[in-house]
Amino acid sequence: MAVNDDYILELLVNAGIISQMDAASAKAQAAQRGAPVADVLVQNGLVTTEDILQEMANETGTEFLPAIEQVEEDAIALLQKEQVRRYRILPLSRHGNNVRVAISDPLDFGTLDSLRHILKLDVEPVIVPQPEINKAIARYYGELDESVETLMSSYGDLDLDVKEHTDGTDDGKEGGEGDAPIIKMVYGIIMDAYRLKASDIHLEPLEKRFRLRYRMDGVLQEMRDPPKRLQSTILSRIKIMANISIAEKRLPQDGRISIALQDGSSVDLRVSTVPTVHGESIVMRILDKTGLSLGLPQLGFFADDQATMERILALPDGIFLVTGPTGSGKSTTLYACLNTLNKPDRKLITVEDPVEYEVPGMNQVQVNEDAGMTFAAALRAMLRQAPNIIMVGEIRDAETANIAINASLTGHLVFSTLHTNDAPTAVTRLTDIGVKPFLVSSSIRAVMAQRLIRKVCSKCAQPYMPTDVELRALNLNASQIAEANFKHGHGCDTCRGSGYKGRSGIFEIFVVDDELRTLINDQATISQIRERARDLGMRTLREDGIRKVVAGFTTPEEVIAATTGDKD
Repeated sequence: MAVNDDYILELLVNAGIISQMDAASAKAQAAQRGAPVADVLVQNGLVTTEDILQEMANETGTEFLPAIEQVEEDAIALLQKEQVRRYRILPLSRHGNNVRVAISDPLDFGTLDSLRHILKLDVEPVIVPQPEINKAIARYYGELDESVETLMSSYGDLDLDVKEHTDGTDDGKEGGEGDAPIIKMVYGIIMDAYRLKASDIHLEPLEKRFRLRYRMDGVLQEMRDPPKRLQSTILSRIKIMANISIAEKRLPQDGRISIALQDGSSVDLRVSTVPTVHGESIVMRILDKTGLSLGLPQLGFFADDQATMERILALPDGIFLVTGPTGSGKSTTLYACLNTLNKPDRKLITVEDPVEYEVPGMNQVQVNEDAGMTFAAALRAMLRQAPNIIMVGEIRDAETANIAINASLTGHLVFSTLHTNDAPTAVTRLTDIGVKPFLVSSSIRAVMAQRLIRKVCSKCAQPYMPTDVELRALNLNASQIAEANFKHGHGCDTCRGSGYKGRSGIFEIFVVDDELRTLINDQATISQIRERARDLGMRTLREDGIRKVVAGFTTPEEVIAATTGDKD
């Protein structure tokens, strides 16, 4: 029961159920065991779980049910199996805009807020013991495992070969028979995320819980929390797998994990640790190698934009930039472009920080600033390798930018990224960091800004009509609305009730022609450059997103959220 310990003790003492001495003893035992004080009180026989819940109900004015006897079918249909399992709650009944939900902790405001967001309804909590909720979930949704250990044990029979390299800090204590459940649990967490196609795993130590979240389709979703008492053991196990020191807990660390699967493939993860108030927070980025084989059609281009991209990639020289914030899919786009160009008669060299994926046929250079191998230094060395095509992971400073531009002017096709909100702004960003305008105008062939949006789940997609507010935001006229194929996902097991499955890109392609080149050379304002590009046919991110809404690929909500700062 994840309730504030002091609150529980004060509640029970004030009700005369336990004494101050009992409260002090239970609090000391709870701190020693790393367990919730409510569990200690129950184990010591001082109270029952029902006593605690009844007092909480009296204090908060919430209804208390010792057992669940009746559940309305309309309420069950509101949530998917994965959602009730994740939040460990049960919808009981619905009346208009109000839904009664069984929950064991009425002070779990995070869960209640999440349910209000998912259901778009007013949520009225009803306090029910967790075992009773679990029984009802099993009855109405299917069996629910009672412990994380049981949940994770389903992965115990996998033939996994983890490529581990310990650094000697474990003193030989890791990997014994007593560690088998923890090893199995960590495997389970990783493989569960891999099967759900999560992009990263977040293990976050909080005051009373050890939170586990997966990022799926760009959105963090809470999963079943591992037991708080196992926090340090789980973190140590992950650090050993990632070949980083388990003794160092005061500084951030980075490492990698590779898990070989039965079919010959592997799951690779990049691991990052950061010390926090309640322990080390770990994020494991799952490096999805399927993204390496993507071509232009899989990125989400419509036919006209794909034709534009093919013309850009056919150029013999110049610079092509991809812009957007972190997490907008820039690297995936660059790899897709390089895959298209990766032929035996061409030499491709990349400089990256870090090199996350090793691609056959490419010469990849890892940045190492401590050793003096900066982007600029690597780029200078690359030019002596006589490449046809160069990819620079990111242009961060004037030195790197000038070397890349000089390379493009001497017959190389150069790909790179910048952090700008839209495509035309890349021009001013380069001049701001010290590149001469005439060099920018003569070297830049095109700039593409992009964002990632979630796609409507194909399994539960249904026709629908957006709200008036959404239609006004998209600025659609009557004829466009009449011809549109609006869709949204109702929610199913495939998409875990979200209505979305997978992601695609929306794009703003800024092709530099002679007229725009003159404007850049004359240092025209970015507004003038953007306006002229629009006149020449450039679509903004919002406009490309609208096309995908009208085609039924995504929803207005996704496009509006991704293009809030879009310049119309």
